[in-house]
Amino acid sequence: MIKRFVIVIAVFLVLSAFKLPTSTVKIARMKYNGGGNWYVSPTSLPNLIAFCNKNLGTNIAPNEDVVEPDSKEIFNYPFVHITGNGLITFTSSEAENIRNYLIAGGFLNINDSYGMDPYVRIAMKKVFPELDFIELPYSHPIFHQKYPFPNGVPKIHEHDGKPAQGFGLIYNGRLVCFYNYECDIGDGWEDPEVHKDPENKRQEALKMGADIIQYVFNQH
Repeated sequence: MIKRFVIVIAVFLVLSAFKLPTSTVKIARMKYNGGGNWYVSPTSLPNLIAFCNKNLGTNIAPNEDVVEPDSKEIFNYPFVHITGNGLITFTSSEAENIRNYLIAGGFLNINDSYGMDPYVRIAMKKVFPELDFIELPYSHPIFHQKYPFPNGVPKIHEHDGKPAQGFGLIYNGRLVCFYNYECDIGDGWEDPEVHKDPENKRQEALKMGADIIQYVFNQH
């Protein structure tokens, strides 16, 4: 399964390099256990996908798939999104499966929609006991793709009024998980009427999301 995942990514990148038609790429949202509302912000990923397809020239399927942490189907997706409002837990087998997925070249994007922070840290410690989240420096390439963010991840929602922070898990020199805290760029991807964010804030959120997608697709 891991070998298949690497081959799928390699073929996509070769075709992209030669500007040949490619099969549609799919990204996924993780349906996790714990009651932390894994399904919140339902318009967020479709809007981000549409923005990336228009502005980055990607060919991502218009709607995300849903994948569970212990499913072997997770290896079909170069990008898996996690969001919610509280408790998230992984069993030992789920943590092992996620670890294998990330080591094989996968990527987790975690959006704290509010209240996830202590639970995310515990859950991901189960996946990578040897790693800790580190705050990414503003010079990190994830902030310098098509849309530069010289001050790091943008502040989209106030939450507790703390500064927005972008954290990462780095395995063997590769960023395998990006976690935005006190920022909630996922809510900024939603339809305008959902949160009534100013358009400039929505654009900031979409551009940061596009940078994450571009970084993930380019690092393989």
